[in-house]
Amino acid sequence: MAKRNIFRGLAAVLALGMCMTGLAGCGSEKRADGKTEIEVVSYKPEAVKAFEKIEKRFNETHDDIHLTISSPNEAMTILKTRFIREDYPDIIAIGGDINYSNFLDADLFDDISDLDEVQTVKQAYLDMDKELEFIPKDGTYALPYVANAAGILYNKDLFEENGWKVPTTWQEFTTLCDEIKQSGTLPLYLGFKDTWTCLAPWNALAVGLTDSDTCNQVNMGNTTFSDTYGPVAEKMRALLDYAEKNPYAYGYNDACTAFARGEAAMYPIGSYAIPQIKSVNPDMNIGSFTFPANDNESDNVLNSGIDLQFSVMKACKNKEAAYEVLKYLYDDETIQIYLDDQGGIACKDGDFAIPETLKDMRPYIENNRMADYQDHHYPSEMSVDAMIQTFLLDTSDNAQEKFLKKFDSDWKRYNRDLIRKVQDYQKEQEDAQ
Repeated sequence: MAKRNIFRGLAAVLALGMCMTGLAGCGSEKRADGKTEIEVVSYKPEAVKAFEKIEKRFNETHDDIHLTISSPNEAMTILKTRFIREDYPDIIAIGGDINYSNFLDADLFDDISDLDEVQTVKQAYLDMDKELEFIPKDGTYALPYVANAAGILYNKDLFEENGWKVPTTWQEFTTLCDEIKQSGTLPLYLGFKDTWTCLAPWNALAVGLTDSDTCNQVNMGNTTFSDTYGPVAEKMRALLDYAEKNPYAYGYNDACTAFARGEAAMYPIGSYAIPQIKSVNPDMNIGSFTFPANDNESDNVLNSGIDLQFSVMKACKNKEAAYEVLKYLYDDETIQIYLDDQGGIACKDGDFAIPETLKDMRPYIENNRMADYQDHHYPSEMSVDAMIQTFLLDTSDNAQEKFLKKFDSDWKRYNRDLIRKVQDYQKEQEDAQ
């Protein structure tokens, strides 16, 4: 029943007769050469070159295991379809988001807490995975690999030329925006035509202004979004005073291009936008700082989420071989191959270089002052990005109240089964005490 609930809607995909040729699960069967086959399916097609290099190096150094890593387009759709068919790969590489939560809830992943490498993961990322569990589970079900960070990108040359300092509090941030505005430069570029971009500053503000487990607290009935998200909504709207006119007319690519050309001093977006910006201006000197959402710097939290992690499927027939693959993937040299190609922050403790563009975030990373993207807990059907855009477009006096009430009502609508499940679990725990 759980699988049917989670993967409902995929029947339509199957009805279209999607071709899965070349993606059939190997199931750790022995190959003709006697090696055990381990198949990894990754959701990151942009990292295919890095994975090809890693796969080649692994296979050249292992006589008893053959590793195949595939990074297909529309990997999530392919994986869900394969799961329905009970055609499982051995390991999947996915992000720390709602898909991971759903797959874990469907009991598809094996507990890997006996893998030594788990002990070398930064605690903040293990905590993030725990908060992605709908119902608390004993054990560890993913090996966090690489994370990203989102705050505010800034033009370091413009800052240096004008003597502008990186702000550490909300007051310093708004004062800086006023100063930049008075100088004739646009403080922020938003590019909210693509609704998903609304989530970038929203998430970066929310981690500093609300508890990291807000969504779970709402599910348990301990709070509401109306009670918790007010400051986030208020400060989100305040950004409009410092942005381009009609930010809903310009999309992500427009914003990246404008920022690359020096049309704005700052851009509230994640580090994932840097390659796009540098494609326009390869020589741009970009920095990134934690969104100063609070009146006290000590209350600020870096918005960082798991961009890639590995989970072993329960259906994997050779856990020993799968573990050998994970051990190789978690070797420092292997992680560096991935970082050199894709950038990001290593989830493993160790002497890994933090990209120069994230230098201002270093104290937060090194001291585990990080929290996950809140939208990793939002159901896609709820379309929170569009809700935020609609709220920002609404100039009525009660716009914020309407927005937060809708957030609460839509949350109940799209999470009805989950809320019931969480509250039933909560009651069971109380009765057991």
